Amino acid sequence: MGLVAALVSAGGWLWWKDILKPIGGEATVVLIPKGSGTIATGNLLAKKGIIRSADAWRLLIAQKNWDKALQAGTYRLDPNQSLEEIATQIHEGKVLTDRFTIPEGWNLRQIAAYFEQTGYFPEAVNYTPEQFLALTIGPERLQRSWIPKNIDRLEGFLFPDTYELPQDGLTPKAVVNAMLDRYKQVALPIYKESGSKFSLVEFTTLASIVEKEAAVPEERPLISGVFMHRLTKEIPLGSDPTVEYAFNLKQTAEKNLTYAQVRQKSPYNTYVTAGLPPTPIASPGKASLEAVAKPENTDYLYFMARYNGTHIFSRTNAEHEQAKKLVRSGQQTAKKEALVN
Repeated sequence: MGLVAALVSAGGWLWWKDILKPIGGEATVVLIPKGSGTIATGNLLAKKGIIRSADAWRLLIAQKNWDKALQAGTYRLDPNQSLEEIATQIHEGKVLTDRFTIPEGWNLRQIAAYFEQTGYFPEAVNYTPEQFLALTIGPERLQRSWIPKNIDRLEGFLFPDTYELPQDGLTPKAVVNAMLDRYKQVALPIYKESGSKFSLVEFTTLASIVEKEAAVPEERPLISGVFMHRLTKEIPLGSDPTVEYAFNLKQTAEKNLTYAQVRQKSPYNTYVTAGLPPTPIASPGKASLEAVAKPENTDYLYFMARYNGTHIFSRTNAEHEQAKKLVRSGQQTAKKEALVN
């Protein structure tokens, strides 16, 4: 006979029914330390005014056989919930969490700076972006069995997404681990199922360039196809974002890259170095990874960005030069109209 059944048969039904009711009051943040057993947890909740009775707590936990299944952590507990609802929350480990979102196309330095700007690690002592970067670039970077050993950074392997992590133990290391895990969960299957001849690094690198070049979602497979075509013909990719990454530059509509900048030597500068850069240049999202897995078959070799984010695609250099003139003419017209208006 279970404890609750025994209690009822002993005439305690009314007491039990009453003690299960919510005690009422304001929600309270409660830290349940690691190693806390059923008795200590019940006493803590009763002391904080979360539940009516520590004795009823012990009976309920025993009846559900949760004695060794309560999870430590920081909780926001609502006294307007029943004893069973509160017990279920702690049993399921629904602790307080913090949320953050990393957009597609950000690089490691942007991610590291974001956490500083938002104060995401309030308990970290004097957090700086360098603490995050030390975990992702260089000899002390975190590692996984599936990450190639011959790269010096985790660029491209921190998956851009929205995350919700427990407040307890919220550290740069926990964030990097979560983002690597998400890459393994989402990106690795895309790569494996693609049957690509690229290595994982090459696949992710091309996806990162597509991510930076494509502003319109439906153009991603075609942009991927153009780059595939250029690689096949051993023509340098000539991608502006690789120059920006190589030399930490930021191109704008008002300030384009100069000829001198695109001619600087760097393994990441795809104007002067044939093939793909040694590592990704940003974090590609799922759509860009899928575009590399299934690129559009095309004979286009060039594309030129319009000021609205779309591109003009060309087969020959002559067509491409004409597209440049058309876009620049349109930009000048738009600037004049903006001044008039």
